[in-house]
Amino acid sequence: MITIELNDADIERVLSKVSAHLTDMSDLMNEIGEQLEYETKERFDQGLAPDGTAWAPKSQATLDAYKQRGQTVDVRPLFGPNADGVPLRNSIFRDYGPDFVEIGTNKVYGATMQFGAAKGSFGTDAGGSSIPWGNIPARPYLGISDQDRTNIDATVNEWLADIVED
Repeated sequence: MITIELNDADIERVLSKVSAHLTDMSDLMNEIGEQLEYETKERFDQGLAPDGTAWAPKSQATLDAYKQRGQTVDVRPLFGPNADGVPLRNSIFRDYGPDFVEIGTNKVYGATMQFGAAKGSFGTDAGGSSIPWGNIPARPYLGISDQDRTNIDATVNEWLADIVED
């Protein structure tokens, strides 16, 4: 039989350090948020949902509408016809605090792009036209991928190791 004795003072010191850091994990949450924001924008550029599936392409009706209005046509989904072309992508941000991290957008239409919407699901405009004017397929751009989960796990483990080693 092997007997291992632990120095209770050392264990208590380590657990106290970990406990103290758990009351405010803002630095950890910010680092996780930075990773998620970066990966979200990378997937956006690739036209991929967090689960790795490709977004539905733009419909021909949408492409034709851009052309009819004399706008530049970018065939990539969620890349608009305006000057910067990517207002939704550029609006993705992170928020964090002592015990949370959020990734989101302040664009009103962000949820419609994430979840999709049926023609007319938001009613009609003053002229009686459907809002939206056609069906919009869901193109999930927010979420956590398997790789994100792996990255978060590694970040948390590194953070804990740094606390214990101090």
